[in-house]
Amino acid sequence: MGWAAWFAMHGYLAVAAVLFLSAIGLPMPTVLALLLGGAAAQHGTLHPVAIFVTAVLAENIGATLLYFGGRARGWWLLGKLCRVSMDPETCIFRSADFFYKRGKRTLLFARFIPGLANMAPPLAGSLNMRPLGFWQYDILGAVLHAGTWLSIGYFLSPFIHKITDGLALVGHVVLGIVLIAALGYLGTWVAIRVRDRKYRNVEKISATDLIERLENPDPLHPIVIADVRSHGYYDPGMQRIKNSIRVEPNRLLSELDALRETLATECDVYVYCSCLRDATSVRIAHTLTQRGHKVRVVEGGLRTWLKAGAPTEPVPASEMHHLPRFE
Repeated sequence: MGWAAWFAMHGYLAVAAVLFLSAIGLPMPTVLALLLGGAAAQHGTLHPVAIFVTAVLAENIGATLLYFGGRARGWWLLGKLCRVSMDPETCIFRSADFFYKRGKRTLLFARFIPGLANMAPPLAGSLNMRPLGFWQYDILGAVLHAGTWLSIGYFLSPFIHKITDGLALVGHVVLGIVLIAALGYLGTWVAIRVRDRKYRNVEKISATDLIERLENPDPLHPIVIADVRSHGYYDPGMQRIKNSIRVEPNRLLSELDALRETLATECDVYVYCSCLRDATSVRIAHTLTQRGHKVRVVEGGLRTWLKAGAPTEPVPASEMHHLPRFE
């Protein structure tokens, strides 16, 4: 079965499924799906208006689920989304920065920016953006996103036709989509693993061992605990390890210059975050170690600290980042 026949049977469902799954946070080849949909519309196997409406609705329904998730669970959901991000600190900081500078207009172009596409809807919900206002901007953003890639696919149909005919030799077009998505994700994963090889010598410590050291301090090696979470300083009421200091990961070098006296070389520094694989902590520990500090990563970050029943404190109001709220 060729690509045209396959899309005639499953095109609307395939495009809707890919866009919806992408909208709720799964890594899916949305651009490829829209390009194929546009090409199929030009070929006559799909109706241009119908595939456009299908794409907009699928993107908006998925985004709406994340939006209401953000309203109900706030930064908990944002934290979960960032934990599976390939670049956790960029994930939250870039998204929050976009909203701080551009507000609701962020939703108009969020889908064109990897990472921001999944963070913008729950961020809008957590900032109390009204549902009607969200739908107005999000639907317009979906119209721009789907319309752009469907149009490109429509006008580049002859080239896409040749490509998909080649894919049909080894199976359905959907197999090609899945393979491309899987290879892209695998390639990114491998690149990150290769990049992270330089961090393999970073020392780690369990939360229980750190608690024991705090209870039996060494006067010659004062302890400094640094909170390097990528998203813990936006949510009012957020907790941190008691007596820890803030080191903001996206301004690490300037933060270190400001904390030069606090982070004396004889200090034992322990850093923690809330990322998958302690990604932010490991990166920052590596940088601090290169600058002559003795640094260890608290394995599991704040989650394991809380599980151990260790003391915490509210994040000081003076250190919070105040984003605009759509009251």
